[in-house]
Amino acid sequence: MNTHKIFFALLVFMCCFSPAANAAVGSMDLTASLTGIVALVIFVVAYALVMAEEKIHLRKSKPVLVAAGLIWAMIGWQYVQAGFPEQSEAAFRHTLLEFAELMLFLLVAMTYINALEERRLFDVLRSWMVRKGFSYRQLFWLTGILSFFISPIADNLTTALLMCAVVMKVAEDDKKFINLCCINIVIAANAGGAFSPFGDITTLMVWQAGMLNFAEFLALFVPSAVNYLVPALIMSYFIENRKPTGVVDNIELKRGALRIVTLFLFTIATAVAFHTVLHLPPVLGMMTGLGYLQFFGYFLRVSLPGSLARKRAMAERVGDEERLRSLGQVVPFDVFNRVARAEWDTLLFFYGVVMCVGGLGFMGYLAMMSDLLYTQWDPTLANVALGVISAVVDNIPVMFAVLTMQPEMSHGHWLLITLTAGVGGSLLSIGSAAGVALMGQARGAYTFIGHLKWAPVIALGYIASIFTHLWLNSHYFS
Repeated sequence: MNTHKIFFALLVFMCCFSPAANAAVGSMDLTASLTGIVALVIFVVAYALVMAEEKIHLRKSKPVLVAAGLIWAMIGWQYVQAGFPEQSEAAFRHTLLEFAELMLFLLVAMTYINALEERRLFDVLRSWMVRKGFSYRQLFWLTGILSFFISPIADNLTTALLMCAVVMKVAEDDKKFINLCCINIVIAANAGGAFSPFGDITTLMVWQAGMLNFAEFLALFVPSAVNYLVPALIMSYFIENRKPTGVVDNIELKRGALRIVTLFLFTIATAVAFHTVLHLPPVLGMMTGLGYLQFFGYFLRVSLPGSLARKRAMAERVGDEERLRSLGQVVPFDVFNRVARAEWDTLLFFYGVVMCVGGLGFMGYLAMMSDLLYTQWDPTLANVALGVISAVVDNIPVMFAVLTMQPEMSHGHWLLITLTAGVGGSLLSIGSAAGVALMGQARGAYTFIGHLKWAPVIALGYIASIFTHLWLNSHYFS
């Protein structure tokens, strides 16, 4: 991609990044000042470094953390000089609170996913798919459909990595097949995450901001399915219908895996109940759910000796030496070890983006962009355009922008921006965390150019999903 195009997209879009609730606009308009221009340039440079992460091998959290500090330092200096530093301090604390709620929510979700991974749930699923001996075309559809239905609960990144691992396991270095499967997985994971508050950070932000209730997200199920099925149907005709020779692994679930799944679902139900019934932030329910997991982790630890003794006695009776060796390697379940394995680079990147764009919004850039997008443009056109922009930048800042501007829109339009911000990232491999992760996991097989060749087909699904939503959910626009 040409650098000047990225720079232009960033210049347009950086004006509207902000955290997920009403960010205060400062009493000083800094948009035309040297401070405002320098702050904008700092963020553009930081985000350019983020987009070049795969090439320069610099963690994406580092540039935005530094940029956030510099931007707020400049804001603080301006307000100290003007004699009312309390305004900038209050704005920063407000932005930090919004981030803290989302970060803790995500941390609990990541902890549960890491716990399920440690209990080998995903390994067992992958092993089952390999043992079944599916053909390439069946594997293409199965990994896509599973991605679509797992991502609303797990998240699109974890789901994409799991399904890509399956494809890499059985694909026999067939780069064409791996590329098509990875594209299919990215589209399916992003589409599946769009109709659930837990499927993506953007949907979580919309739900926590109170723009849509939990049940309303389900209205996006059919448009999301259309977004996935249209390109999948076309791409499936280019898949050879032959069977791979996969390597069979015999993997067993660790003790407590299914009970952790149940606890995760109960945690989600708790978060929904806290938000819809008690009108409390969903993060309270999620943190309560982390307590469920901690209690269950304690139970697994104290009951481990007895469980091992029973299994060892059974293995000795049948003379299973391999089983005895594996039992000797069992270690107690540790919840805090699962917390430590959370994707901290992503969480810190999230912090940096939120604080950077909160500062730019406080300077007055958001008010400027809000007038352009939602006063001079039609909301439908604005939301569709922002979805396309999310393929170049990221869907998190897209949703930050809209939630901060909080334009007067119907629920139909809020559903529309939720859909477009969620699935727009599928247009390019760099447009979503799932795409970026799979380029690293399937390096050499799934590439930016390989994905770009199918962009017209993916765009058909994007357009079809929008028209499906406008037609099927027309009652939400009144």
